Amino acid sequence: MEIRNFCIIAHIDHGKSTLADRLLEITGTVDKRAMKEQLLDRMDLERERGITIKLQPVRMQWKGVQLNLIDTPGHVDFSYEVSRSLAACEGAILVVDATQGIEAQTLANVYMALEHGLEIIPVLNKIDLPAAEPERRAEEIEKLLGFPAEDILMVSAKEGKGVPDLLDHIIQKVPIPGGNELFRTVPEIFTEGETRALIFDSTFDSYRGVVCSVRVFQGEIHKGDKLKLLKSSRQIEALEVGFLNPDYSPTPIIKTGEVGYVVTGLKNVTDAKVGETVWKGKSITPKSLPGYKEVTPFVFAGVYPTSGEDFSFLRKALEKLSLNDASLTFSPEHSGALGHGFRCGFLGLLHLDIIQERLEREFDLDIMITAPSVSYHIIDNATESHEISNPGELPDAGNYQEILEPWMKITILCPAEFVGSVMELCTSRRGISKNLQYVGEKRVELFFEIPLASIITDFYDDLKSITSGYASMSYEPIGIRAGSLVRLDILVAGDRVDALSQIVHKDDAFRIGNSWCEKLKDIIPKAQFAIAIQAAVGARIIARSTISALRKDVTAKLYGGDVTRKNKLLQKQKKGKKRLKQFGKITIPQDAFFAMMKK
Repeated sequence: MEIRNFCIIAHIDHGKSTLADRLLEITGTVDKRAMKEQLLDRMDLERERGITIKLQPVRMQWKGVQLNLIDTPGHVDFSYEVSRSLAACEGAILVVDATQGIEAQTLANVYMALEHGLEIIPVLNKIDLPAAEPERRAEEIEKLLGFPAEDILMVSAKEGKGVPDLLDHIIQKVPIPGGNELFRTVPEIFTEGETRALIFDSTFDSYRGVVCSVRVFQGEIHKGDKLKLLKSSRQIEALEVGFLNPDYSPTPIIKTGEVGYVVTGLKNVTDAKVGETVWKGKSITPKSLPGYKEVTPFVFAGVYPTSGEDFSFLRKALEKLSLNDASLTFSPEHSGALGHGFRCGFLGLLHLDIIQERLEREFDLDIMITAPSVSYHIIDNATESHEISNPGELPDAGNYQEILEPWMKITILCPAEFVGSVMELCTSRRGISKNLQYVGEKRVELFFEIPLASIITDFYDDLKSITSGYASMSYEPIGIRAGSLVRLDILVAGDRVDALSQIVHKDDAFRIGNSWCEKLKDIIPKAQFAIAIQAAVGARIIARSTISALRKDVTAKLYGGDVTRKNKLLQKQKKGKKRLKQFGKITIPQDAFFAMMKK
């Protein structure tokens, strides 16, 4: 039987999952009575948000041809997962919304697919909507990506219109498996009589252990085969092999060119990471399939339970989540203000948001997440480089030479009338303009280089706000650069609050420090003495606010008499306040601290 391997790539909310539903329905893979929206999105969170978080492979048949589809995530946070999915295919369906046109993440995924040498089939979706402009969007795709407008397929994934033609197009255009372009460039890794397969996804099953989704590039994998994971050097046994349609369907064997799954029995997905090579053979030094790299987190944040009694439950919850998500990293840390918690690494803000919601929903935990930060590289006085993810780890000034921070290349697509506002936003966040080009008469593509720390918090919200929601953005890392960075400390009554320390640019230190001082002033309850809240860079105080003392009328009990009685009480109170100010300590209540962080 002939085989075609392809995936669907698109920007968020362009109808990728709906198109996958129609493909399953029209090919008869899933009975109409069993159909439901976003069938391949298995998590409740995916259905509620309308986004794909985890890729999902499925096997179909159409006119005697085996079609292996991989439904990929659309968000930039999961771009590495998308790249490994592309490496397992020969073709890609590019879905573009006929009402919105090309978005930033559309371009990023197209360029990634072209790098892998995939045959791209452009499709305009949602042509049934009144706001659809298929002719205009087709011209836009032709101008920007070079696909002839007359070759672009028009479909309505919701109604199924044009989907049978798309299936015929896949059979005609997508090459028969013969090695992805990425692997055809390195034929020397293939040795006669050996088996090599690429792991493009892995999940943890409570009963089976780790289940790997694989694309076989050479040889065959039989049930019971002894296999080796080349990067981790783990020996495994194929307890079960098969394919998904979309449920597990065991088979005795998966062959060259096929996409399927292997049940390994491993107890942790970190042993079978995305990009690993599954190998079987007799070579002493077998070579891996190219393209493997460790997934490194970009964003770090502290995760703390609101109750100290929940610390052990939080640890178990993070361990269970990491079984299915190898990109989640965590290590214990302690904060004087928040107690015991974990320093967690995420792929981006969406990844962080998903983990937070899963901890609260699936494990019934009440948690607090500190302000997200990025990892920095410190060059010490001995010219050695150290990576830190917690601002509290930064040595005092004079104990290091410079701080290097990660920079990103961002691409923004927006209507032409908002160009000035977008450029002003980017330059205010230390962005450097690199290029600008018109996609059509009314749309502009802007390219900037910008520090990651400047875009991980409220940058995207501000971008959407100034463009009335019409802008889209994608980003990719371009390395680390030295910057004029300092550690900003927040002091309450002279004591540093470690959980509020941040690494910021020198020019932004006063603005950020003053903002935090004002926040704390409104949150911390009053005491019997005045409380100084200060923002400091090293030994220099750059901003301050004061919580006034809680006043008590000590003379209220006096009724008449000489004025000296009143003065005597006031002097006694004054001495007491002075003593409190000298020896008193402020402990920020956790409730107040959580309220401040959420604010």
